[in-house]
Amino acid sequence: MGQIEWAMWANEQALASGLILLTGGIVAVAGQFKGWEFGAYGIAAGVFVCLLEYPRSKRKKGSTMERCGQSCMSTVLKAFGPLTRNYYVRAILHAALAVPGGFILSTILGTVCLGIASIIYFLAAIRGEEWRPIEMKPEKKLKIAETIKRPPENPPPRPPPEVRRKQVDEVSLGGGHVNPIVVTDDAV
Repeated sequence: MGQIEWAMWANEQALASGLILLTGGIVAVAGQFKGWEFGAYGIAAGVFVCLLEYPRSKRKKGSTMERCGQSCMSTVLKAFGPLTRNYYVRAILHAALAVPGGFILSTILGTVCLGIASIIYFLAAIRGEEWRPIEMKPEKKLKIAETIKRPPENPPPRPPPEVRRKQVDEVSLGGGHVNPIVVTDDAV
């Protein structure tokens, strides 16, 4: 069995926790809960975490499914270099973002989930993983000869290839039926 890429798990966990934190913040602000300011913080932190975690990292082995529209955010993350590429930085950032959300009930679930994502990112960083953008491979252009296939010459059921070759050889040797109705020069 192969090794687990912990960063993939952390990415999904952090993206979900950002959405949960955002939702809890909206509930706190809309309901004018006591301490709704922490709800407003939850909205801002949730949006930030979602934007940071939306682009997936390229896997070491195999293929990676790119999220829809991920390339725009990938260019932003590439611009920040080691700050966004290093998982130690992400682990500390997520742990720090999770703390203020714990002061109000509506954002506590997002806070716990973000703390779990922080632990998983820390484990990924210890194992030497880092964020790498998914590079688009240039599409292979097919030659016209490769795309056009020769249509079948005989209707189904077709005989096996060996029998087909025999039939073609017999016809080329002059075999076959002679048409008695055809007028030849000898008859005139």
